[in-house]
Amino acid sequence: MRDRADLTALADEHLTAARTAPHGRSAYLVMHDGVLRQTVIALTAGTSLDEHNAPPAASLQVLRGRVSLTAAGRAEELASGTLLMISKERHGLTALDDAVVLLTAVND
Repeated sequence: MRDRADLTALADEHLTAARTAPHGRSAYLVMHDGVLRQTVIALTAGTSLDEHNAPPAASLQVLRGRVSLTAAGRAEELASGTLLMISKERHGLTALDDAVVLLTAVND
């Protein structure tokens, strides 16, 4: 765990790892301080994170590529550079291209 992170280097490292992983993804917990967690998640094109419950507060920043965030039967495409608050409903994520995101979550 770090108190400073080079997100560009982490994106490169984990996208490379995702491309060779049998499940097409790689994740790394960058920062964890009390209830705050920040995780870099790399996904190859077509790879999904199945629908799951949302934490009390979360945001998703797309560092590379494009992803589709699905919630309540609707999908929203997010491109590199986008930062979005994640709604408090069940949601899933699919990489439309090879992609890297930074998930920031606050848990109780």
